[in-house]
Amino acid sequence: MMAGFASAQYKPDDAGSSVQFKIRNLGFNVNGSFNGLGGNIRFNPDSLTTSNFDVSVDANSINTDNNMRDNHLRNDSYFDVKNYPRIHFVSTKIVSSNKKETWLISGNLTIKNQTREISFPFTATSTKSGYLFKGTFKINRRDFGVGGASTISDELEVSLSILSGKS
Repeated sequence: MMAGFASAQYKPDDAGSSVQFKIRNLGFNVNGSFNGLGGNIRFNPDSLTTSNFDVSVDANSINTDNNMRDNHLRNDSYFDVKNYPRIHFVSTKIVSSNKKETWLISGNLTIKNQTREISFPFTATSTKSGYLFKGTFKINRRDFGVGGASTISDELEVSLSILSGKS
C-alpha cells in the first residue's frame, strides 16, 4: 500500500446498479430489489485508509414484482418507509484480501433507525469511468425490526452490483 495516494471520488450510478435481496417465505424464495441508489464512494486500492463508502437506497422503491406485497412491505411493521425513507450503509474499514481485486469491507448498516455492523467481501473491477463493485452479505431482518413474527425467514441475502463513475 502506498501512503499519500488520495482516493478518487465516485458516485453510484443508480441506472447501472442493482441492489437485490432474496428471502424465503413459506418455503419459497422471494426475490426483490431496491432503486434510488445514491451517496459517495471514495476508493483507491493503493490507499484503503482513505477509501470509504457512504451509500443509501430508497426504501419506498422496494420491488418484488407483486404490488400488493410491495405495499405491505412499505408499512410500519416492515420498512416503515414514511418514517425511514432510506436504507443506509457507511463503511468503517476496508482491508485487502488474499484474492486479486477482492477486499473486505466493514461498516454500519441502518434500516428503520436500527444500526448493525456488517462485514463482507467485495470485488472492484476497473471501468472506463470508475469501478464496478460487487458483493453479497446476509443479515437477520429481526436485527432491524423488519417483519415482526411474520412467516418469512429471519435471514435474507443481499447482492450488490454498484456501477460508479467519477463525480
